[in-house]
Amino acid sequence: MGISAVVLTHNNEDTLASTLDSVKFCDEVLVIDDHSEDKTHSIAEKSGALVHERELGGNFAAQRNFGLSKARGEWVLFVDSDEEVPESLAREVKEAVLQVDVNGFYLKRQDVMWGKPLLHGETQNVRLIRLAKKGKGQWQRPVHEVWNVTGVVGTLINPLRHTPHPNVAHFLDDINTYSSINAAYLFEEKVRVSWLQIVLYPVGKFFQNYILRLGFLDGMPGITIAIMMSFHSFLTRAKLWQLQQNRG
Repeated sequence: MGISAVVLTHNNEDTLASTLDSVKFCDEVLVIDDHSEDKTHSIAEKSGALVHERELGGNFAAQRNFGLSKARGEWVLFVDSDEEVPESLAREVKEAVLQVDVNGFYLKRQDVMWGKPLLHGETQNVRLIRLAKKGKGQWQRPVHEVWNVTGVVGTLINPLRHTPHPNVAHFLDDINTYSSINAAYLFEEKVRVSWLQIVLYPVGKFFQNYILRLGFLDGMPGITIAIMMSFHSFLTRAKLWQLQQNRG
């Protein structure tokens, strides 16, 4: 079998159908569902995907590695449930997997926030290994996870289409969840933080994304994402500091 697409889900009934429709060019589609309570499961089954129920347990890397273990394709493509593979990228993927001397590929990502493509800020620098040969690497880190693929890794030209955070409330929920997981991971890795870092790092991040990377040119979505990502940095470090105090 050629290409397996793997999609992680949790209560994604609003976006999942579009995601799964965009990966129909793959030979196999697997959905790893974190016990969704909406119509996610039925939408996935209706699309013809193979659905596996598995609790996330605060570890996205473990969830992706589970999907990797279930995939039967020689190549595996990971697509999130708020992403789509445009036809141009689908054609490029089908050509890329014919290469015999490359084990994986970085994919670019075009963020679209509230109907507006983000052309500046930190999102323009996102490069993620999402396509690789099975058996050439495992996912690591419980959040902001990375796929450590051995050997030669190339980069595809056409980007994924990413439509995250339908509203500010959803954005805040995600930030709260991810910062808690990240803080716990950093604490276990014996990373420690000072009050000065808690104060200064978020400020520096905002200045970098909104001013140096021209995020202000993206209008209201640009300032929103710059503030939110700085808040994410603050929460991660504040929660890490609290873990330091509580656990000695």
